Formats: sequence, C-alpha cells, structure tokens
Amino acid sequence: MATAVATRRSSFYETLGPALYGLIESDVVDPVRNPYAPGAGQRPPELAGRDRELKQFEVVLERVARDRPERSLILTGLRGVGKTVLLNAFRSMAIRRLWGTGKIEARPEQSIRRPVAAALHMALRELAPRHRAPDRIEQVLGVLKAFAMAKSGDAKPAKGPQWQPGIDVPAVRGRADSGDLEIDLTELFVDAASVATDLGVGIALFVDEMQDVQPADVSALCAACHELSQSGGPLIVVGAGLPHLPSVLSASKSYSERLFRYVRIDRLAREAADVALTMPADEEGVTFEREALDALYEATDGYPFFVQAYGKVTWDMALDTPITAEDVRMAAPEAEAELAVGFFGSRYERATPAERDYMRAMASLGDEPVPTSDVAVVLERKPSSLSPARDSLIKKGLIYSAERGQIGFTVPHFGKYLRKQQV
Repeated sequence: MATAVATRRSSFYETLGPALYGLIESDVVDPVRNPYAPGAGQRPPELAGRDRELKQFEVVLERVARDRPERSLILTGLRGVGKTVLLNAFRSMAIRRLWGTGKIEARPEQSIRRPVAAALHMALRELAPRHRAPDRIEQVLGVLKAFAMAKSGDAKPAKGPQWQPGIDVPAVRGRADSGDLEIDLTELFVDAASVATDLGVGIALFVDEMQDVQPADVSALCAACHELSQSGGPLIVVGAGLPHLPSVLSASKSYSERLFRYVRIDRLAREAADVALTMPADEEGVTFEREALDALYEATDGYPFFVQAYGKVTWDMALDTPITAEDVRMAAPEAEAELAVGFFGSRYERATPAERDYMRAMASLGDEPVPTSDVAVVLERKPSSLSPARDSLIKKGLIYSAERGQIGFTVPHFGKYLRKQQV
C-alpha cells in the first residue's frame, strides 16, 4: 500500500509547485492524523452501533450492585464484528464501577485453571486495598494459590521444579485444591465473590475465544456459574466466541441455555457504519461525499473490522476533503491486498491441502452457511469421509457448525476471497 499511496501523493505535491510544497504538514487528509484503527481487538475511535449492548451491560452492573440476581453474559458472532472490542468496553465499565476484573483468552490446548487463577488474582488485587480485613483477603488469596497449584487427577506429573503462582501467601489446604476442576472452580468462585460482597461490588471474569475452552473445563465453568446463580454471589462470567459457542455450552450442561444471556453481535447497519467513518473524520476536519459512503458500505458490508480497514486505506489514498467515491475506488485494491495477507491469507495458510479443498468447495456454494452434504457433492466424496477435514477446520476456528448438518465460514467475505484465489 505504501508504494501506491506515496506515488499518488508525490504526483499531487508536484502539481502544487515548489511554493506550496511546504504546506504538506497542513494537508487536510494528513496520513499522520488518520483516525481509523483496524487492529485485532483494538477499539475504534467511534464505537458505533453498540449502544444496545452497552446499555444491557450497564443494567447487569446495576442489578448486581443492588443485590439482584443476574445471569452471566455470552457474546457471539463472526470474526471481525468487534466482540473483543465490546468485551474490553464492558471491562472498562466494570472498572469504573470499582469492580474487580480479570480477563483470559482461551486456548484449545490449555486448561483454564492457571489463566483463571491469574485473572482472579488481578481482580482480588483491585479489591484488596479497599477491604477492611487484610486477613480475609489473605485467606481467599491462599485458596486461590491452592487452586492454581492443584493438579487434575488425569494430569501427567510435571518434570522439573513445580510451577508457583506469584501469590505471596501460604496456600490454604482443603479448599479448591481437590484436582477436580468443577469442584475447585466452584469453591474458588464462591470465596472470591464473598470478598466482592463485603465491598458491595462485583467481580467480572472476561473470557475471550470461549469456544476454545476444553470440554471438561466448559463443564466446570458452567457448574461454577450455576452455583453462583443459586447462591447469588456477585461474580459474573462474560464470554465472547464464535457463533457455535452456545451449542458448545449446551453440549456441556443442559441448563446452560438458562444460565447465560446470549447476545449475538452482527455487522453494523448502514447508519452506524457511516457514523463509524464520519465521526472520527469530522474531528479532523475531513468529510465524506455521500457516494463515498455508499461505496464503502458496499465494500465492507458493515463489518466493523472492514469498515476500519477500508477507512484507513481510503484516508491515506485521499488527497483532499471531501473524500470521494473515486478515492474509495483507488483505495479498494490496496485494502483488499492488505486483507488478503493479514486477515484472510494468514488463516488460509493454517489449513492442510485437504482442508483447503473443503473450504474451496464451501466457497463455490456461496457465502452463507451451506449443507455439509452439498460440500460432499462438490468434492464427489462421501460425507463421512470428509468429517476429519471438517472437524479439524472447526477446531482451528476457520468454519463453524451453524446448525445440524450445516457449516459456515467464521470470517466474513472468506468465500469471496477463496473464489478470487481460484480465478
């Protein structure tokens, strides 16, 4: 992108002549002042179209503060819709309410025991300075340390020195250290919640990529949340994951459908997408022509990551305000090239040849979720013979099971990307 943008700007400055070349720093579409932020989980300058979700979480915080029962919260959606951004916004809201907070990112190969211990340690450290009974805090920290160091019954003995959490109190024996994660996590959550109760606040544990939590750990997490919902402890779990996360939770515990409040995060409506582009630009004295906004929405379909990606490249490509549809047209190949490498290509490279064939067959059927039987027809294979490739792609987070017998891409526009690769 840098080459194309630099060439266009260099040509533009040459037309100005030497007398005006020194005005480069005052260029109204200065790339240094580019406000858009297409980073992974990076908060955009304007969090547009998420007022409903923010108000919902504000209600959750207020209800917990008033000792009213409230369910934990699960955000689901495709990649690039802003789940992590919203998760971080929720955490900021909880911190402003003086809650204790901690966050983890689940990994398929890792138990949640140590990450949860670290996250709750952070939450308790946030609450400890305001607590009037240091002995009480030390007791719960001792339970937390015991939980962190406990080994599951089926865990293999570790070689070398035993891992030690950075908790400067003795481990408490006989509490949250049985090795059974369901029992231990429940006891830990109850004890941690009791500290928040003493202060009249709550604790929020944020779990990103929640679909990657191991099945046994999902069961333990649900059981612990269930116990808290019955006892009224002010500790909530706020998870975020791909569209099939509800089915992952339901397969673990049948009551999970009533245990969590599910919020589907989707692409932005046209008005919200326009606001995400125009509000940051207005602050820099830059405007968009209506036709430019039309072109940007057509290119991005309102997916927040794409809105930021195309907005950033279009800004860098534009030479003056207002930004025009021609600027968008010039920027589109550069934006697509960046996404092809960083957003689509990096995921495609993780797939094996057989998995790539499976995804290309999906892409040939369109962009919406498709029946697995149709994929088998395209590949001229029996559906059962394709199960290993399908299951592996699901584990890698490249596709998801939309409903029984159907699969879809977890990344918007991935089918379009694959079809272009085949041309």
